[in-house]
Amino acid sequence: MRGLAGFLLCFLLLVTPHCTEVAAQDAQPDPKTPCANWMGGAPGYPGHNGLPGRDGKDGKDGLKGEKGEQGVQGPKGDQGEKGILGAEGPRGFPGHPGLKGEKGEGAYVYRSAFSVGLTERAPHPNVPIRFSKIFYNEQNHYDASTGKFLCSIPGMYYFAYHLTVYLTDVKVSLYKKDKAVIFTYDQFQKNNVDQASGSVLLHLSTGDEVWLQVYGEGDNNGVYADNINDSTFMGFLLYPDLDLH
Repeated sequence: MRGLAGFLLCFLLLVTPHCTEVAAQDAQPDPKTPCANWMGGAPGYPGHNGLPGRDGKDGKDGLKGEKGEQGVQGPKGDQGEKGILGAEGPRGFPGHPGLKGEKGEGAYVYRSAFSVGLTERAPHPNVPIRFSKIFYNEQNHYDASTGKFLCSIPGMYYFAYHLTVYLTDVKVSLYKKDKAVIFTYDQFQKNNVDQASGSVLLHLSTGDEVWLQVYGEGDNNGVYADNINDSTFMGFLLYPDLDLH
């Protein structure tokens, strides 16, 4: 009896756990049912972010859009600072000669000059000395018949005279418009030939006359000229009055 009872006890012990496990599996609640028929556990933690996916293929270009309207012009910007001077460039090749220009109009040159000499040995006193030997009188501004120079171009003039003195003293003066401007006196030395001279700058207006004249008594007209001795009188324009011409 003991041997049979022990065998049965051992058999029950082996079968009971298996039946319990099967019963437990059959009695497991469905997780989809509310509360799963049992007390729910705490929510789990969010999972880690997955790895980014690979880049997709480039899409095709779309159609060209229409041209938009021009925008409003913006305000002018501030002037920039002056840049640094650049290096000098290489020297270029010589250019071709230009065309010859047209002939221009020449500037008018004002001329007035004379140079004359004496032919009479003893001119009369207190009247213009007539120098009738003409060295130069192209403009005919000197009149040999009167011994006077007539101004036709207003401006600044230079006059000079060089006189041979013989036989007696000489007193001469240069006149402008009936007024003596300068005087020259030479005292004659016997058995000799002297020289008397003078020069002056004068501003003349159109119509002014200039001449030489012996003044005083007849004993002071020793102005002389012959084949080897000359007494001369000259004058010329230095520059005209451009504001009048």
